[in-house]
Amino acid sequence: MKATRAAARARRHQRIRRKIHGTAERPRLAVFRSNRYIYAQLIDDDKGHTLAAASSLEKGLRDKTLTVETAAEVGKLLGERAKQAGVSRAVFDRAGYKFHGRVKALAEAAREAGLEF
Repeated sequence: MKATRAAARARRHQRIRRKIHGTAERPRLAVFRSNRYIYAQLIDDDKGHTLAAASSLEKGLRDKTLTVETAAEVGKLLGERAKQAGVSRAVFDRAGYKFHGRVKALAEAAREAGLEF
């Protein structure tokens, strides 16, 4: 039986999550990409808390089409919010997506905004 794309991504994500764990000092930067929006959050896996989050559902970005540029704006926003939360380092969790296109743009914009991973 052939696996669906979503099931294959979920399997990759499980494999990645076995190795990646976020802490308060170095939270996990988790990315979720849907067809319409992109979401990113910094998660402390020890406590199960989200320290900072940003998405393309935000007021200024909601009306824009999801492009590499929109993803970069979300990354920049997350980087700024991470600074406010006192987070400078993170572990990147690409969630089974290729490090390419929108996911890569989000990551690079977060790096430019001061987040280190």
